Amino acid sequence: MDPRLLATLAAYGLDTNGAPPPLPPDAPVEQIIAFADATENGFAGLFAAMFNGVPPVEGVTRETITTQGGDGNEITLFVHRPASADGPLPGVYHIHGGGMVLLAAANPEYVWWRDRMAATGLVVVGVEYRNGAGKLGPHPFPAGLRDCIAGLRYTLDHRDDLGISQVIVSGESGGGNLSLATSITANNEGWVDEISGVYAECPYISGAYADPPPELTSLHENDGYFLRCDLMALLVSAYDPGGENLRNPRAWPLNASTPDLAGFPPTVISVNELDPLRDEGLQFLRNLWAAGVPARGRVTPGTTHAGDILLGPVNAPELTDATAEDLRAFAYAVAHNPAR
Repeated sequence: MDPRLLATLAAYGLDTNGAPPPLPPDAPVEQIIAFADATENGFAGLFAAMFNGVPPVEGVTRETITTQGGDGNEITLFVHRPASADGPLPGVYHIHGGGMVLLAAANPEYVWWRDRMAATGLVVVGVEYRNGAGKLGPHPFPAGLRDCIAGLRYTLDHRDDLGISQVIVSGESGGGNLSLATSITANNEGWVDEISGVYAECPYISGAYADPPPELTSLHENDGYFLRCDLMALLVSAYDPGGENLRNPRAWPLNASTPDLAGFPPTVISVNELDPLRDEGLQFLRNLWAAGVPARGRVTPGTTHAGDILLGPVNAPELTDATAEDLRAFAYAVAHNPAR
């Protein structure tokens, strides 16, 4: 592991594999939700402490918009712009991580990351969607996905008002899942051409954490590096109680067929070398290639799950800078692609 990231984890007692969760994935859903609620509090406190000492991003303005979610509910969109913005800019529709079950777009780590993306010359719109548990739950699949779709439709339909030229969809971890699931939905429904690109980081997309398949090697060799498969299996049970959607590509995009993916916009799959989720992201990339999608992969060596985004800002900022600049370069490239 990059020693700077290891030092960051060690400062919070996270440089070991930790204890297994107290529940199996087939425990009563009420118990799993209660455990997820407590887990959210722990992660929220961890990231708040980490980002308390990270310098703020300068030169960015923020705006908050309220609109209608996927079931007539109210959702919030957080809009971040470069203060010097002049004319329409490429836009990033950002979906935060947390396994579709935990955390919030309003949390400091995600406010900072949207600021960091905006500082590269992008308009960034973050969506506050319903979670499977925690303070924004419990709303199992497909509630959060419906909110992400509704927020994206608002962003696409109000590009002129938002100062956006074209839109790419991006997110990390559970946000990577929802970025891909939103794009699969758009493809199935015939409006994917409105999306200029997809940039999914460390996507959490197999759902196969209770019994990891041997072909997804990283679920075995990296189990415990910041993430544990047994913990992720509990989050799966909170997001999809009873496992009724384990083969549904809108819930778990690794199940997407070639027809689900053919016609996808240009896509980047960015993964972390020491992440249990590394190989499901790379397999999804191969599936995109097989479907004829213009796609590329990116691997950040020596990093744990989302380490470049969530740990790098503490004492390895060039890791975060590299991801932010790669995303910017992609957004500008596809925004000037006349084929979309």
